[in-house]
Amino acid sequence: VQLQASGGGLVQAGDSLRLSCAASRRTVSNNGMAWFRQAPGKEREFVAAIAWRGGDTIYADSVKDRFTISRDNAASTLYLQMNKLKPEDTALYYCAVARSSYGSVDRMQYTHWGQGTLVTVSS
Repeated sequence: VQLQASGGGLVQAGDSLRLSCAASRRTVSNNGMAWFRQAPGKEREFVAAIAWRGGDTIYADSVKDRFTISRDNAASTLYLQMNKLKPEDTALYYCAVARSSYGSVDRMQYTHWGQGTLVTVSS
């Protein structure tokens, strides 16, 4: 499976962005998926995850009530709507496919990763 993330950019604090992640195979519709991010000099951290049917979602406390993860299985695409962006949201954002049908906060539970899309939030 190949994952192509897009939608990053340079925005100001308080702005919104929508990230997309297109998968090369429709079989990912049976797997949980997630977004992680990695800021310069920091470890990759969990942002949000979604189950295969989209009903179950998990969010990091730092993004809860600001970010929304969703998916379109017919289009094999994962999304992350990011609102009220903060400078601390600046990072390279990665999408990933889980081993199971459900998402997880544990990055070891993901088998395929996209190349990352850069989000920069200025104050």
